[in-house]
Amino acid sequence: MTVLSINLNKVALLRNSRGGALPDLQEAARVALAAGAGGITLHPRPDQRHARPRDVAELKAWLPVELNVEGNPWAGPTPGGYPGFLALVEAARPAQCTLVPDADSQLTSDHGFDFERDAARLRPVVAQLKAWGCRVSLFCDVDAPQLERAAELGADRIEIYTGPYAHAAGDAAAALAACVRTAERAQRAGLGVNAGHDLDQLNLGPFLRGVPKVLEVSIGHALISEALYDGLATTVQRYLAVIASAHQD
Repeated sequence: MTVLSINLNKVALLRNSRGGALPDLQEAARVALAAGAGGITLHPRPDQRHARPRDVAELKAWLPVELNVEGNPWAGPTPGGYPGFLALVEAARPAQCTLVPDADSQLTSDHGFDFERDAARLRPVVAQLKAWGCRVSLFCDVDAPQLERAAELGADRIEIYTGPYAHAAGDAAAALAACVRTAERAQRAGLGVNAGHDLDQLNLGPFLRGVPKVLEVSIGHALISEALYDGLATTVQRYLAVIASAHQD
């Protein structure tokens, strides 16, 4: 069964906008887990507008499921207290690190790695993360050239960037077919497949029915948006029902 990992960045963004402790990210995680979520994702950025390093440490201290920490592996320390991605991971030792090639000020992740250009820089980072006990997933565009090199670099998985699929509108079949090709190439290379970005209750089911053996979906923006109307626990349970239905089919 595909694991649903809840990205809580938007909860942290709302908290940070007021400067206090509410909404409580730790309590949001507890509600999501009680509703059946199988993992929690955080993407602490250098500008700290979303999840912050202390959020990672606090979650890791009690979380009974996998913590997935996303970030640019080459992001360094900033004056506001961000210690740099590798230092943050060394301290927290999350179950999984999802590496993304984001600029420090980027609004959201919107492209995967260039596996030819980035291979030499990624190799030692992947090795270090695995030495710290982290599973490594690399953010990947659909039909990415040389995506098989992710396996050569020592990565365990790729995460398919599903933004183009989610926004394909009338051409969703072609976008889904590209995701299928990408997943199959990765799996032939010995890589596991995760997916994320702009997946929601409407497009997740068709995605999972079409794309084989997806191990994990990381969903934040749409899920938290829907939870504003329907409640977090109810929304998590609805996503889990979509996943279960897709696997039964």
